Amino acid sequence: MERVVDPLAKKPSALRAYSETIAFVVMVVALGVAPFFTYPLFLMQAMCFALFACAFNLLIGYVGLLSFGHALYFGWASYLSAYAAKVWGLTPELAILTGTATAAICGLLAGSLAIRRQGIYFAMITLALAQMMYFFALQAKFTGGEDGIQAVPRGYLFGLIDLRNEMAMYAVVLVIFLAGFTFIYRIIHSPFGEVLKAIRENEARATSLGYKTDRYKLVAFVLSATLAGVAGATKAIVLQLASLTDVNWPMSGEVVLMTLVGGLGTIFGPMVGAFVILVMQFKLAPIGEWVLVIQGAIFVACVLLFRRGIVGELANKLRIRL
Repeated sequence: MERVVDPLAKKPSALRAYSETIAFVVMVVALGVAPFFTYPLFLMQAMCFALFACAFNLLIGYVGLLSFGHALYFGWASYLSAYAAKVWGLTPELAILTGTATAAICGLLAGSLAIRRQGIYFAMITLALAQMMYFFALQAKFTGGEDGIQAVPRGYLFGLIDLRNEMAMYAVVLVIFLAGFTFIYRIIHSPFGEVLKAIRENEARATSLGYKTDRYKLVAFVLSATLAGVAGATKAIVLQLASLTDVNWPMSGEVVLMTLVGGLGTIFGPMVGAFVILVMQFKLAPIGEWVLVIQGAIFVACVLLFRRGIVGELANKLRIRL
């Protein structure tokens, strides 16, 4: 008797593409209708952090480089975006571009130093550089010190769209998030992304095949920092605030937690993790500092019980990749 074979079983890439397309459509629809059921401001903040987590995942999930200093790029992009909008009077799109460029430059300088080392040494260099810039932000006058930069004007996008309107601001943030998300997706599924995965799996072999791995890692580092900057710059316009919280080391730890909870090395995992962590913080806000204890417990549970994260475990159960 001839056995019937599912054609998709012979084409795992086709199954993966199909599942990712369905997941992407569901995500877009959910984000499109969400502001009619919950607070748009919370959703905008969540999308900024989701993009931040996706940018971090590009580095750790697909290159295997653990950065403990990604708050540097997120926070300083936030500062420069807020300063450009409030003091220089730039339009929101130019303010966001200013913050993004700042993150890209910081990523190039920090990455040039950090990629000279591997493993824990790489992580410690990124942490040291981030803390150095944190103390600079604490002392610099233009950052506002502990007060930060407050009352940042949202302004008019392209001189036409009034971003003081919550739904208009939400639409802009949604477009920015989706653009960043699809850009990361394209990187991952490009020949460049395949080289990054090869470096993650076996850097020595990638080097033996003729790839200049340090250059690939530096480009990935700068891309990750730049996208983190987009998230930070957008967040400053959305919340009309840039503060020391954005650039301090707990922010770097928080993005690690978001990525692990959602699913390390998955395209949709960091976004899910960001929403889960922010919802948890919002719901548990009345208990104060105990939120950090609960986050620590979740981190331990992720490492010990479901290392693939929410999306990773779900994809494993369904035998697909997301």
